[in-house]
Parts: sequence; C-alpha cells; structure tokens
Amino acid sequence: MAEINGDRATIWHVRSEADSPEQYQQLLKLLARFTPAVQPLPPTAALAQVAGALRVHGCTAAELAARFRVQALAWYALDTRVGIGINPTVAAMASTRAGGSGVLHVPAANTAAWLAPLPVYALHGITRKHAGALDDYGITTIGRLAAVPEGTVQRIVGGKAGRLLHQRARGIDPRPILAGRMPQSTSAQHTFERDVIDHDLMRAVISRLTTTLGTRLRSRGQAATSVTLLLRFAGGSDLSKTRRLPEPSAHTEDLRDACHRILRQHGLQRGRVRRITVIAEDLLPDAPTQISLDPAREARLRAEPVMDRLAERFTGLRIGPASAFQRVS
Repeated sequence: MAEINGDRATIWHVRSEADSPEQYQQLLKLLARFTPAVQPLPPTAALAQVAGALRVHGCTAAELAARFRVQALAWYALDTRVGIGINPTVAAMASTRAGGSGVLHVPAANTAAWLAPLPVYALHGITRKHAGALDDYGITTIGRLAAVPEGTVQRIVGGKAGRLLHQRARGIDPRPILAGRMPQSTSAQHTFERDVIDHDLMRAVISRLTTTLGTRLRSRGQAATSVTLLLRFAGGSDLSKTRRLPEPSAHTEDLRDACHRILRQHGLQRGRVRRITVIAEDLLPDAPTQISLDPAREARLRAEPVMDRLAERFTGLRIGPASAFQRVS
C-alpha cells in the first residue's frame, strides 16, 4: 500500500472513473456508509472527513480507504483513487499520486516535506498562467514557492491568487468539508485575443459556453434555475444580467436562448467586449423534463444524452450546435 506512516490526517479526496450520474450517485452512497461527512465534487470526485469513522472501525485512514476501494470495485465495478491529507488541498494532490495501490496517506507532520519537491504546476488549484509566471522567476517547486515572501508571490501573480497559492504551498487550506452540499453554481468563460464588437461572434461564444455548461450540469444530475451573462468591456468595466428560466433546466438550448435574449435586450451598440462569462446558478437536482409539444425540440432533447456519451467516450470530440464552433479569437 502506498502509505506514509501517520494517523493525524483524516481527510479523503476520492477520484473515481464514474461514467454516468447514476454511477456517481452509487459512489456517494458507498462513501456515506463509511462516514456521513461527504462533500460531492461532481461529476466524479468527492471529499470526506473520516476522523469519527476511524474510531468506529478501529483502523487507520489508509486501512479504511483500502476497504472502501475494495467495496467500490466489488459492488459497482468502480475503480477509485484515495488521497489522504490534513486538508482538501493535500488530499487532492495525494489522490493524483496514489499509484497502483490506489491509496496515498500524507500525515500532517510530513506535509511540508512531501509538498516541497513537487513541481509548482502540481499545486492544487494553480493555473497554467500562474505556474508559468512563477517559473519565469525561478520558482519551479512548491518548496521554493513556500519559501518566497507572500508579498513577492502577490506581485508576480496578483493579490488574491498570490495569497491563496502561498498558503497552499505551505500546506494551509482551512476550507471545511461541506457535507452533502452540491455546487450551487457553475461557470464557463472565454477571453478574446482582441476586443470585439461583432454580435455574431459573441453569440457563437455564448453557444460554445452554454454547450459546456449544459454538458457539465447533465453529468452532475443538476439543473439551473437562472442564468447570468457577465461581459467585461475593454475599459475594465463589467455588465452582469441575470435571467430566470421558466423551469429548472440542464438543456443547452434553454441556457443558450436565455443568454442570447439578454444580449439582444441590452443592445450593446458599439461596446467593445473583452471577455464573456456565463454562470448557471441556483442549481437544483435535475428532474425529468415534461414532454415537449414541439417535435423538433423533443428530438433535440432526446439527442443530448447521446451526444454527451459520444463526447465522453471520444476525448476531444466537439459536439453541439454549429453556431458554437464558429471561429473565435
């Protein structure tokens, strides 16, 4: 078993190969048999606090994780990887390095030593842009990032991001486990290489972003109650407009049409747009959609699960409305 001796770190980060919302729900139900403190990270992962469960089961966090993996495989044919750490960041990083045994336990006392030699781009939550900026300054490992003054990191990558990355490099992540709470919103955004005024181009980007969000919501078994369109203009100002959907929906065309209506109603005229963000908000568990009286719409809705499965099976395959694939810059 890939384990570092120790027993103070009791947070699990579980990665799975769940290939459907139903299988993901099976994963969550199995986790709940081990501990009630489970936070879903759809579509395939979860966090869990097992401190209380260890006393009940009379074993270490790594031993309990091994039992969980065996049951997931035996009951649901579901392979999992479990990282164990003192907080969500360390546990998430450990789950990517669990190796053949599928379990890696990083005890609290060894956290700094374990993080230090890892490349900076391996830090949980870091973006490629921020990792590249740090690399330009010779900060190539997490240990070096932890050793640099926080103010220096903030000057390199920005205030909020610099503070967050510096804390995580030092093994600090105070986020609690939010048991049973699914994400309440999800977003997608596109930044143009040049500021644009072309409404057709903006609509194409919105189509692409809502295709991404629709696929994500359906994979999580969630539906949006409202949609927000956020535009960042050339001068740095923002415009945010929210539209409530007639009924909760995870269907791409419902999200897209709502955003297109916002764009039409606002009348940007010659406003130069730099970035578009679409946010699906007030998420609820998805419910069966009433059969549409519009045959064309009904056909599109029935096609969505098929397209989702194709996109999942063939990585990189781009599926969606033709308008979503207009060339954008």
